[in-house]
Amino acid sequence: MRSTIYKTVVLPGSPAELFAMYMDAEIHAAFTGAPASISEEPGSPFEAFGGLLTGTMLQVVKPMLIVQSWRSVNFADEDPDSTLIISFSPEDDDGRIDLIHLDVPENDFQGVSGGWESRYFAPWLTYLQRREK
Repeated sequence: MRSTIYKTVVLPGSPAELFAMYMDAEIHAAFTGAPASISEEPGSPFEAFGGLLTGTMLQVVKPMLIVQSWRSVNFADEDPDSTLIISFSPEDDDGRIDLIHLDVPENDFQGVSGGWESRYFAPWLTYLQRREK
Protein backbone atom coordinates (compact mmCIF):
# COMPACT_ATOMS: atom_id res chain seq x y z
CA MET A 1 0.00 0.00 0.00
CA ARG A 2 1.30 3.44 -0.93
CA SER A 3 1.84 5.89 1.89
CA THR A 4 0.56 9.37 1.19
CA ILE A 5 0.84 12.61 3.14
CA TYR A 6 -1.72 15.32 2.37
CA LYS A 7 -1.18 18.83 3.74
CA THR A 8 -2.82 22.17 3.05
CA VAL A 9 -1.80 25.53 4.42
CA VAL A 10 -2.90 29.08 3.69
CA LEU A 11 -0.19 31.71 4.05
CA PRO A 12 -0.26 35.51 3.75
CA GLY A 13 1.12 35.98 0.25
CA SER A 14 0.08 35.47 -3.33
CA PRO A 15 0.51 32.01 -4.84
CA ALA A 16 3.19 33.40 -7.18
CA GLU A 17 5.06 34.93 -4.25
CA LEU A 18 4.95 31.68 -2.23
CA PHE A 19 6.10 29.70 -5.27
CA ALA A 20 8.99 32.13 -5.79
CA MET A 21 9.98 31.90 -2.12
CA TYR A 22 10.17 28.09 -2.27
CA MET A 23 12.17 28.23 -5.51
CA ASP A 24 14.67 30.88 -4.34
CA ALA A 25 17.46 29.07 -2.45
CA GLU A 26 18.32 32.12 -0.33
CA ILE A 27 14.72 32.78 0.76
CA HIS A 28 14.05 29.03 1.16
CA ALA A 29 17.01 28.91 3.56
CA ALA A 30 15.86 32.07 5.34
CA PHE A 31 12.41 30.75 6.25
CA THR A 32 13.52 27.19 7.06
CA GLY A 33 16.64 28.30 8.91
CA ALA A 34 18.99 25.98 7.00
CA PRO A 35 20.91 25.95 3.69
CA ALA A 36 19.04 25.03 0.50
CA SER A 37 19.87 24.57 -3.17
CA ILE A 38 17.15 24.52 -5.83
CA SER A 39 16.62 25.18 -9.53
CA GLU A 40 13.64 25.22 -11.87
CA GLU A 41 15.52 23.06 -14.38
CA PRO A 42 14.05 19.54 -14.65
CA GLY A 43 16.67 16.97 -13.67
CA SER A 44 18.55 19.39 -11.43
CA PRO A 45 19.37 18.41 -7.86
CA PHE A 46 17.44 19.75 -4.89
CA GLU A 47 18.81 19.99 -1.37
CA ALA A 48 17.39 21.44 1.85
CA PHE A 49 18.45 21.59 5.47
CA GLY A 50 22.09 21.37 4.52
CA GLY A 51 21.65 18.02 2.75
CA LEU A 52 19.27 16.33 5.20
CA LEU A 53 16.72 16.41 2.35
CA THR A 54 17.79 15.69 -1.21
CA GLY A 55 16.17 14.95 -4.52
CA THR A 56 15.69 15.94 -8.11
CA MET A 57 13.46 18.51 -9.73
CA LEU A 58 11.07 16.54 -11.92
CA GLN A 59 8.73 19.27 -13.16
CA VAL A 60 8.11 22.96 -12.54
CA VAL A 61 5.08 24.80 -13.88
CA LYS A 62 5.72 28.40 -12.90
CA PRO A 63 4.11 29.72 -10.67
CA MET A 64 1.73 26.96 -9.67
CA LEU A 65 3.31 23.50 -9.46
CA ILE A 66 6.51 21.83 -8.26
CA VAL A 67 7.20 18.09 -8.54
CA GLN A 68 10.32 16.61 -6.95
CA SER A 69 11.80 13.24 -6.21
CA TRP A 70 12.60 13.56 -2.53
CA ARG A 71 14.30 11.68 0.28
CA SER A 72 15.52 12.34 3.79
CA VAL A 73 18.64 11.00 5.44
CA ASN A 74 16.30 8.81 7.50
CA PHE A 75 15.28 6.78 4.43
CA ALA A 76 17.04 3.42 4.29
CA ASP A 77 19.48 3.00 1.40
CA GLU A 78 17.13 0.50 -0.24
CA ASP A 79 14.11 2.83 0.02
CA PRO A 80 13.20 4.46 -3.29
CA ASP A 81 12.83 8.23 -3.46
CA SER A 82 9.41 9.55 -2.57
CA THR A 83 7.54 11.97 -4.84
CA LEU A 84 6.56 15.44 -3.67
CA ILE A 85 3.86 17.45 -5.46
CA ILE A 86 3.26 21.03 -4.32
CA SER A 87 0.62 23.26 -5.90
CA PHE A 88 0.03 26.95 -5.26
CA SER A 89 -3.39 28.59 -5.70
CA PRO A 90 -5.26 31.67 -4.49
CA GLU A 91 -7.52 31.58 -1.45
CA ASP A 92 -9.19 34.91 -0.80
CA ASP A 93 -6.31 37.41 -0.48
CA ASP A 94 -3.78 34.73 0.49
CA GLY A 95 -1.97 31.82 -1.11
CA ARG A 96 -2.90 28.20 -0.59
CA ILE A 97 -0.33 25.44 -0.72
CA ASP A 98 -1.58 21.90 -1.32
CA LEU A 99 1.04 19.23 -0.77
CA ILE A 100 0.87 15.57 -1.71
CA HIS A 101 3.85 13.48 -0.67
CA LEU A 102 3.80 9.92 -2.04
CA ASP A 103 5.71 6.81 -1.00
CA VAL A 104 7.37 8.04 2.17
CA PRO A 105 8.85 4.94 3.85
CA GLU A 106 7.05 3.75 6.97
CA ASN A 107 10.14 4.24 9.15
CA ASP A 108 10.16 8.01 8.37
CA PHE A 109 6.45 8.64 7.72
CA GLN A 110 5.70 10.34 11.07
CA GLY A 111 8.87 12.41 10.94
CA VAL A 112 8.22 13.65 7.42
CA SER A 113 4.52 14.26 8.07
CA GLY A 114 5.20 16.29 11.20
CA GLY A 115 8.19 17.96 9.60
CA TRP A 116 6.05 19.67 6.99
CA GLU A 117 4.26 21.51 9.78
CA SER A 118 7.18 22.19 12.11
CA ARG A 119 10.04 22.68 9.63
CA TYR A 120 8.25 24.33 6.72
CA PHE A 121 4.79 25.75 7.27
CA ALA A 122 5.13 27.21 10.79
CA PRO A 123 8.51 28.89 10.13
CA TRP A 124 7.30 30.09 6.71
CA LEU A 125 4.31 31.77 8.37
CA THR A 126 6.58 33.34 11.00
CA TYR A 127 8.93 34.60 8.27
CA LEU A 128 6.03 36.19 6.38
CA GLN A 129 4.55 37.75 9.51
CA ARG A 130 7.88 39.27 10.53
CA ARG A 131 8.39 40.64 7.05
CA GLU A 132 5.01 42.39 7.14
CA LYS A 133 5.88 44.42 10.25
